[in-house]
Amino acid sequence: MHSAKKDDDLRKFEQLFKSYYEPLCRYAYSFVLDADEAEEIVQEFFYQFWLKRKKISIKFSMKSYMYRSIRNRCIRFLQHKKLEDMYSSQNVLSLSADTPQDELDRNQLNEVVQETLKSLPSRIRRTFLLSRVNGLKYKEIAKLLSVSIKTVEADMGKALLELRTQLVRRGFINK
Repeated sequence: MHSAKKDDDLRKFEQLFKSYYEPLCRYAYSFVLDADEAEEIVQEFFYQFWLKRKKISIKFSMKSYMYRSIRNRCIRFLQHKKLEDMYSSQNVLSLSADTPQDELDRNQLNEVVQETLKSLPSRIRRTFLLSRVNGLKYKEIAKLLSVSIKTVEADMGKALLELRTQLVRRGFINK
């Protein structure tokens, strides 16, 4: 009896995979713009889904659950990738350091920027990073975060104002 239940689970999973793998890959690609990464995201989703299938509670449709999961994974991927890129270059503003004082100033400036970004509410921080680090347009960010373009504009205004305030307060720029 237990084996029949397991076979039924596997059969349902295979059917789900065959029906949705390609459409989910295309959907993921629309966010990450890299076919290999899109496939990796979808494969990881199905792998985790299979492992946690008994614990997952789906309140609405399976299709909605899968697309929302892929969207969230794409957002996390983009955030992680850009943060990785940002930290590997060791500065946000790409300033060159000609002297030890220049390097010290650059490091202090980066600290202020990083602290300010960390202090922002998560949606505003995400919006800023997607725009300034990932280079996405406001329309793309609005779609990715499921908010209006006006919300993206407002969030960017708040982020830039807070950055400017902190940079003025700490003497990096004049008022």
